[in-house]
Amino acid sequence: MATAASAAMPPPSSVGIFPLSQVHRGLQGTAWTVFQGTVPEPMDVEILGVLHGARGPHRDLILARLHGAKPEYTGVVAGMSGSPVYIDGKLAGALSYRIGQFSKEPIAGITPIEQMLEVRDLPVRTLTNEAPLQIADHGNQPQTSGIDSGGLTFSAMETPLLMSGFQPEAIRVWKDQVAGTGLDMISAGGGMVGGGTSDDGVGGDFGPIVPGSAVSLQLVRGDLEIAATCTVTYVDPKQLLACGHPVLQAGPVSLPMTSTEVVATLASPLNAFKIVNTGKVIGAFTEDRDAAIGGVMGATARMIPVSISVGNGKDALERKIEVLDLPALTAQAVLVSVYQILLESNESSAETSYHVTGDITVHGMSPVPVNAWGTPGESMASQLAAAFGVADSFNRLYANATRQQPMEGVRLHIEVIPRDLRTELESVRLVSSSIVHAGDTVEVEATLRPWEQPARNVRIPITLPARLEPGNIRLMVGSSSALDRTLDAARPAGKTGGEAAVSARLRSQHAADQLYVSLLLPESQASMDGSTLDSLPLSMANTLESQRSGVEVGLHGESIVVAATAPAGGVLSGQQLLTLRVEAGGGLN
Repeated sequence: MATAASAAMPPPSSVGIFPLSQVHRGLQGTAWTVFQGTVPEPMDVEILGVLHGARGPHRDLILARLHGAKPEYTGVVAGMSGSPVYIDGKLAGALSYRIGQFSKEPIAGITPIEQMLEVRDLPVRTLTNEAPLQIADHGNQPQTSGIDSGGLTFSAMETPLLMSGFQPEAIRVWKDQVAGTGLDMISAGGGMVGGGTSDDGVGGDFGPIVPGSAVSLQLVRGDLEIAATCTVTYVDPKQLLACGHPVLQAGPVSLPMTSTEVVATLASPLNAFKIVNTGKVIGAFTEDRDAAIGGVMGATARMIPVSISVGNGKDALERKIEVLDLPALTAQAVLVSVYQILLESNESSAETSYHVTGDITVHGMSPVPVNAWGTPGESMASQLAAAFGVADSFNRLYANATRQQPMEGVRLHIEVIPRDLRTELESVRLVSSSIVHAGDTVEVEATLRPWEQPARNVRIPITLPARLEPGNIRLMVGSSSALDRTLDAARPAGKTGGEAAVSARLRSQHAADQLYVSLLLPESQASMDGSTLDSLPLSMANTLESQRSGVEVGLHGESIVVAATAPAGGVLSGQQLLTLRVEAGGGLN
């Protein structure tokens, strides 16, 4: 067998290609990867054969056994994928697949270099604004690559994921959100030296990028970092190829590409992986394909800036990050980043509530306000509730199928309130008679129950419209969520509306710390472009009737009109209905 240690550095990518057609059992080769530091080290490779069509029709896999003290000790390591394999001094492919979970031998699959070069030769494309996946919609997310053959399972080598600055609670949320992807969830490692939220040269300089070097793609960067690491297979002055398999199977991407230092390689029969520090940005990954991920040297990735402040005054916590612009993961990255920053606050406790305000900016649109609350509850912590509220507002804009302009940024301010703000609507009654006339003023009394505090009564006067006809009308008394759900029910079922409609809907959301008294009137109401038109004349209602099949138009036989509001003193939940009997006389009569 050839002695790999005889070579000091891996050959360059320009040495030529060893054709797949000439690969057969018994050939000897050398693979290169970084076990520690930044310099690739050699491993002897024994070719066992070619598995034809193992990765799909006409997508073959070369089967090989690794030899040498380090690979025989560590086994096949997460982060090793992409390690170049040379036969007779020519590039044959990249280590990319492993067998099973507890294999006693370091046997790996090699993606042929000819198929990887197809990714290099793809035309450079711009990432479109296609609709991203919904949060935690695991059934629609990209799945880990795997090959099952007679009980013998080949899986793409996991991509170790650095989550720098994240606490275990946030890492668990991230795992839940990205379950089913090819990212191996670990938190060991360090972020970019010096931080940084742009391609400004910040970060460690780990030397030249050569075949066998570790390289990372950043999903989040700045005061927090999420980055996935694999190994470079091919590099030329303009671009490189790495991994030998997809990371997210996302196709065109735009992700910062950084040099990487391997601090240590952890040996484990269950989950061996590389522990890394990311270095300075060297370009951008633009392709995430079946045979490889591809990057362009010196290119700038498109990221979405997010600035977050927590608290007020000199003790305010200020954080700046950038998140990837990629349909499958952007909302999840916003969610876990906001959650982590809330976990950092020293003011946090089990009884703490949070109020998040700010705005989301889409190019060419006025900033869309964010108004979310997080209170303690049985289902989730208040920090996570607040983070989900922000992610929901963001995703409703980001995921909209009609959005054609890029997201320009998110600005958030989080107020920390040192008490449980949950407030329940306990009961509602009419102070005056339930028999009324058009134009009368009636008074409603609501009993509110703050969490673990005495109940208090709130009286709200409302004036009935003078146009009311005799008959029954209803009063809806309750929270903003109940009111918004009722208004949403009047919109076309199963249609979210266009970008303008979603923006208008977010702008018109009602405040969670208010008590609302609304009239449910027997008059037509329409929803157009996210706005509500109530008490429509019959002629206008008839005109809109013909457009009800449109995405932006909804028609409802009952108008929901907010008649009065009052401070709830907390985040209100609950809803109750009262009935009034309108008799002739009064008003216009």
